[in-house]
Amino acid sequence: MNKLEYLKTDVDITNLSNFKTKAKTKYYYEINTENDLENLKEIYSFCKDKKLDYLFIWWWTNLLFAFDLYEWVIIKNNLKWWSYDKSSHILHTYSDEWISDIANSLEKDFNQDLWHRFIWLPWSIWWAIYWNAWCFWLETENNFLDATLYDLETWQIIILSKIDMLFEYRSSFIKDSKNRYFIIKARFDLSKKIEKYSSDVDNIDFRENKQPKWNTCWSFFKNPDKNNSAWYLIEQVWLKWYKLWWAFFSPLHANFLMHDWKWTYKDLLLLIDLAVEKIKLEKQIELIPEVRIIFNQK
Repeated sequence: MNKLEYLKTDVDITNLSNFKTKAKTKYYYEINTENDLENLKEIYSFCKDKKLDYLFIWWWTNLLFAFDLYEWVIIKNNLKWWSYDKSSHILHTYSDEWISDIANSLEKDFNQDLWHRFIWLPWSIWWAIYWNAWCFWLETENNFLDATLYDLETWQIIILSKIDMLFEYRSSFIKDSKNRYFIIKARFDLSKKIEKYSSDVDNIDFRENKQPKWNTCWSFFKNPDKNNSAWYLIEQVWLKWYKLWWAFFSPLHANFLMHDWKWTYKDLLLLIDLAVEKIKLEKQIELIPEVRIIFNQK
């Protein structure tokens, strides 16, 4: 029985995934201020005692809920606020800010266009750090300074530098830490553009006219390498025009997994498995999702 008064029960979380497949969670908690972090210690102990798992999520989440009822604990991050110092070029931001909003405001209000390629990138700062968000060769790690985190095992506030974060393509130390750390806020040095490769792609036009916007979590699979894009591989095995029940890959961009409004996560999973199997069989390449698929396994 739930003895934590602030822990809500039987909460509908359908709208907390961009796929909006119908889902509920048995336990739910929101972090709206840094003071709310104080309850994480008790929630963590509650999970340990009850042998429950927990999951951190944030708004506009790139998650696929592969369940009807999540038997464990959902912890929703609502930490918002950011500031930019024009003299030092240092950006301070809480982890639930939308990176696209920051990039757009930096350009409009501060004449700072270094993050131009992140405009319309539908990820929070947390997700951008977690996955080392990438857009036309500009990665989150390029200008990352450090992040302030709450360690749920030691109940301490710690700061991790860029070196500590172990960034790689679509990966970071946080991604591999199995929910041990809650990202509170981060700092970025925007004094110099650092990129793996230069790009003159018009990302605003690309996102407005060449990508779908609803019932999707954006790019579903990682690109295997620079010479093999996931969208191209999906097209090569003729799945761009294929519909499986209510699930399909977008005609605008083949790496955008979508559904009609008569949705179910099971249709999406079937199409994901089909794409992975066909590309592995025909191209000898294994596609790996960059959208997290959350199962309700005990």
